[in-house]
Amino acid sequence: MKLLVINGPNLNFLGIREKEVYGMENYEYLLRQIHKKAEEMGILVEVYQSNHEGAIIDKIQEAYFDKIHGIIINPGAYTHYSYAIRDALACMKIPKIEVHISNIMEREDFRKISVIREVCDEQIKGEGLKGYERAMELAVKLIENNKK
Repeated sequence: MKLLVINGPNLNFLGIREKEVYGMENYEYLLRQIHKKAEEMGILVEVYQSNHEGAIIDKIQEAYFDKIHGIIINPGAYTHYSYAIRDALACMKIPKIEVHISNIMEREDFRKISVIREVCDEQIKGEGLKGYERAMELAVKLIENNKK
């Protein structure tokens, strides 16, 4: 089983940007955490980050041809307005989990809107970097349930 984790704009600046919101740990820490969890779960994981909308869409489309079993996505700011990423995700008939480090419902009004949410199976928010681990567990559970 293979999951694809996609991180959008500015996620590579973890540990640098708004530490009071996103925490002190850097992006390399998150990558280690994701790969460690995948190893514990006995699954494969690919992690991809881009600050460019089109590159994220290309990666989602590649996942179709690469036979990825599930997608975990933190679209960053694209959460709130990228119908193009939303449409790319809608094409994927595999489990999709939207994840946010902060609780977007407790932040600025514009952040409370997710155009991505309705094409994902679940949304995890406000659990910090641990939200990625829960997203991985949930994605595997959904994948296994779909096989039945």
